[in-house]
Amino acid sequence: MNILVIGSGGREHILCWKLRQSRMVKKIYCAPGNAGIAREAECIDIPVSKLEQLADFAVKNAIDFTVVGPEAPLCDGLVDVFKARGLKVFGPDKIAAQLEGSKTFAKDFMRKYNIPTADAGTFCNAGEANEFVNRKFREGVKGIVIKADGLAAGKGVLVAYDAKSATDFVDSCFEGAFGSAGNRVLVEECLFGEEASILALCDGKTIVPLVSSQDHKRALDGDLGPNTGGMGAYSPAPVVDEKMTAIIKRDILDNFLRGVQQEKLYFRGIIFVGIMVTADGPKVLEFNVRFGDPEVQAVLRRLDSDLLDVMLKTADGRLAEAEMKWSDDHSVCVVMASGGYPDAYEKGFEITGLDDAAATGAVVFHAGTALKDGKIVNAGGRVLGVTARGRSIREAIQSAYAATGKIHWKDCFYRKDIGHRALSRECNK
Repeated sequence: MNILVIGSGGREHILCWKLRQSRMVKKIYCAPGNAGIAREAECIDIPVSKLEQLADFAVKNAIDFTVVGPEAPLCDGLVDVFKARGLKVFGPDKIAAQLEGSKTFAKDFMRKYNIPTADAGTFCNAGEANEFVNRKFREGVKGIVIKADGLAAGKGVLVAYDAKSATDFVDSCFEGAFGSAGNRVLVEECLFGEEASILALCDGKTIVPLVSSQDHKRALDGDLGPNTGGMGAYSPAPVVDEKMTAIIKRDILDNFLRGVQQEKLYFRGIIFVGIMVTADGPKVLEFNVRFGDPEVQAVLRRLDSDLLDVMLKTADGRLAEAEMKWSDDHSVCVVMASGGYPDAYEKGFEITGLDDAAATGAVVFHAGTALKDGKIVNAGGRVLGVTARGRSIREAIQSAYAATGKIHWKDCFYRKDIGHRALSRECNK
């Protein structure tokens, strides 16, 4: 089969890497790809925003199956365009993608189908939003979360513990800090507990969770600094034990599937559920309609089954027939970023040590890289995801950091405490 993967990040790199292992694959293309993906697939210079060009390429090159990585083309309707051309594609259509594309759409969906989540309000102007914020703090809430309603690359969110920080962020949203994504904001009470990421396949008839994982959103050690797209992840997440898994399936995933069916949403892809495990049980922080990055690196490193077979069955509405085998190993992904990320950073610095890192047994997935004069250079904020497996979480962490220490470019940085919650639980047993 000829496969097209759409996207250019670490998520797309591991998708290409894993799909390439299938005996059914003849050739993989990636649009637009990056320097690391070029080792797994033929990179095509078509931006993810050019939906018709991507469909033209798929028709011309006899693409049998397309996998969409990022959220933006899904929310723009790429699946609709491909379906109209008779092309098989993995992902939800434009309407269903609003579960990620609009925080308000998602919150209304959760309320309607009894999916546990935080109380919230949606506002189209700063005055009403700030009035709501001030009232909540007067009532004694410990924190408020403000979310730009649209897509903001994981950065249009603030957790505020005082009214001034909250209202300043609300003002920045309506002043254009996140473009059109901030024309409407969702303000909700802050949930407290431990976060976990649940990825689940859904074909509209069946929903199947993958193994659990946990992300690290903050830029700095100790969960300090600004929010990012994710600075590392590990799998499994001990907070999601067997009992918690059953509760999540019953109260969240099964209700999600019921909502998809009753709303007649076209959803044949992955639903990524950000969960806070609170004292009152698991509650949904957000929905994403694609694989999480870097969670997918940690999760798919543990998959021993044929990913292409599973995806094809999902796209064909036959997910119930799919078989997934998981390694008992633990896996860890450490994200290496450009100095200054998630704010301004410099590009174009040569990256060294990649072969030395691979020689340790780790797999290095490229997120923001490019080729310049024959050398691999940093070309984004999150640049690499260094991923390793181990028989224990401690062994996986040690292996990931052994590889990470081999890699360098000017001003690069990474968190030194990925997996710290799992280690704490292990020490407290």
